[in-house]
Amino acid sequence: MKWLRPIIGVTLGTWLLVGLGYPLVMTGISQILFPYQANGSQIKVAGKVVASAHVGQYFDQPQYFWGRPSATTPPYNPSASSPSNLGPTNKLLMEHIKSRIATLKHSIHGLKVSKIPISLVESSGSGLDPDITVRSALIQIPRVAKATGLSPEFLTRLVDQHVSGPQFGIFGTARLNVVQLNLAVFQALHPHKTS
Repeated sequence: MKWLRPIIGVTLGTWLLVGLGYPLVMTGISQILFPYQANGSQIKVAGKVVASAHVGQYFDQPQYFWGRPSATTPPYNPSASSPSNLGPTNKLLMEHIKSRIATLKHSIHGLKVSKIPISLVESSGSGLDPDITVRSALIQIPRVAKATGLSPEFLTRLVDQHVSGPQFGIFGTARLNVVQLNLAVFQALHPHKTS
């Protein structure tokens, strides 16, 4: 019995320290130093949370820019974040890619397969990628312009305004957050709804 009491004490102490104390301290620090990120990087429209800046959303309407394909079911399901795990020789992967190419060609008149960026036909590792490349946005401008009535020149300026450079200036390429880009499109179409 002598050895049982210290074991129970150490176990309870560890639970309190690591299971309760540490998370509470880290939550408090993050709320003070990084409140936007700690609360999910929420994007609000008219005071209502509509998305997170760091989680891709499913856009399939022609008037919005489409994001990187998601391997989750349903698309962009944050509780099922994962890649498809389909290898380069997998027939199902090739079927998915061919289907996505066909959808893009059908939605953008005159689009050549050689002009389609790979990021618009292959899903991301997380299945929740919020970003696309600049090229991925630019090839969609004719479709978005036709569906919205906004001029290609205006949409090009919108794309240019939302370009972020490589991570920390060195990792990756220039990119756009699709949710924020589509919010700008929404604001251009419905200025009275976003105030």
